[in-house]
Amino acid sequence: MNLEPWQLALAFGGALLIGVSKTGIAGLGMLFIVIFANVLPAKQASGFVLPMLIFGDVVAVWLYRAHAKWAHVVRLMPWTAAGVLLGYVAMDWIDDRQARVLIGVIILVMVSIQVWRRMRAKPGELGDHGAWFAPTVGVLAGFTTLVANAAGPLMAIYLLAMRLPKMEYVGTAAVFFLLLNVFKVPFMVNLGLITIDSFGLNLMLAPAVFLGALLGRRLLPKINQKLFENLALGLSGVAGIRLLF
Repeated sequence: MNLEPWQLALAFGGALLIGVSKTGIAGLGMLFIVIFANVLPAKQASGFVLPMLIFGDVVAVWLYRAHAKWAHVVRLMPWTAAGVLLGYVAMDWIDDRQARVLIGVIILVMVSIQVWRRMRAKPGELGDHGAWFAPTVGVLAGFTTLVANAAGPLMAIYLLAMRLPKMEYVGTAAVFFLLLNVFKVPFMVNLGLITIDSFGLNLMLAPAVFLGALLGRRLLPKINQKLFENLALGLSGVAGIRLLF
């Protein structure tokens, strides 16, 4: 896989953002998706980014594993696996543009629901959801992550709705995404979206991912809880709009 110098520079910037998003500022994930979509075709970018996401996940799990709330991971994973299978089938039926629009609409609807709940809820009520919530988020996250690595905003909405403190938020997300991304690897290989050549470039970009992860680790303690929640929700909304347009 040969990249022009400007594409390689963008790729290093995207890899740095991957690391920061995994250990620090939730919601930055969609920014690196946009960057890599400008370096490679959207579907190819989805497979190319996956190994670097796993690099970041490993660091995040190592740093924050003690804060993970496994109950949320266990609740979501079966539904997310079903969503991955659905996305695998859909990859042959939808093109890049249709995938982006569909995922953008899904994200904006979920963000709107969360904003509406925050406006109407009394203190302590936001963590209370019906039985539909985890299965819905899980299936949608699995689908969107296989098609465009865009599960981050949906997971952000779920964890914000569960009212997790920022350390538990990051720890739970780290474990969830490590398991999810490893689960996706055989599907991406089968689709021809991860190859020996692409993985070689992933290894070249790995130091940027690790550097970003260290930067994110330094940033997280300096962000207060309310700002953290607003950043996660706001960047998710921006991501949804960006996917549409």
